[in-house]
Amino acid sequence: MAYQWYPGHMTKAKRMMQEDVKLVDLVIELTDARAPQSGRNPDIDELGKNKFRVILLNKADMADEQQNACWEAYFRAKGLFAAAVNSRTGAGMKRIQNVIMEACQEKIERDRKRGILNRPVRAMVAGIPNVGKSTFINSFAGKACAKTGNKPGVTRGKQWIRLNKSVELLDTPGILWPKIDDPRVGQRLAALGSIRDEIIQTEELSLWVLGFIKKNYPGFLSARYSIAEDADETFLLGEIARVRGCIRTGNEPDYEKAAALLLDDFRSGRIGRITLESAPR
Repeated sequence: MAYQWYPGHMTKAKRMMQEDVKLVDLVIELTDARAPQSGRNPDIDELGKNKFRVILLNKADMADEQQNACWEAYFRAKGLFAAAVNSRTGAGMKRIQNVIMEACQEKIERDRKRGILNRPVRAMVAGIPNVGKSTFINSFAGKACAKTGNKPGVTRGKQWIRLNKSVELLDTPGILWPKIDDPRVGQRLAALGSIRDEIIQTEELSLWVLGFIKKNYPGFLSARYSIAEDADETFLLGEIARVRGCIRTGNEPDYEKAAALLLDDFRSGRIGRITLESAPR
């Protein structure tokens, strides 16, 4: 199936970002560590092409630890400053100030030569929906200064946040791009919850997630659900329904309810640390 979700407010948000990017020195792009490349909006690359750039692999605690290191190395090799973080628990957050200063060293040095001292780095925080931008800002600032939510599209307006004397952040709404051409990208984004569940076929998506986990992380499903993995995905979903009590009248598996349960378990990291795409070598 095709995965598309581009409501009207995203068009408005993109136009707003095109104006706001003129005000900043740095674009901090958050991407989900479980799908680092698929979760990057190519429009943000275009918006930030003349700005200093930092890529943060957020939710790193739910991603494959080995892949986190590979992706961080991959982005750095492309000339981008990168760091794996977990803004919800604060893991890796102490690095961010240094990463920002490192990325903007040229700007800081240029200001110094002009006699401009202590002018803060102004940074735009960008990313697709549900990647954790507001949670990152709150964690970085040490206080609840941006709205947070577990559904894509919570942040709609523009918010400047003064973190300290060195850094000011501009929060922006999450935006996707109008057409997702690669169905694998759409599957990954839907699995992560960056596309609203109301417009996707959750059963079909859950079968894809089951197949991916069974192939790439053998043992995870049996450990979580106490089921054998040597069966097709439809049978496995039925087994999960049976084990978790998702049963319809007549003792039939409730596949829809089991699919929602599986996706929630995956998105929350309860199945294990899983990355949906490997870093290019």
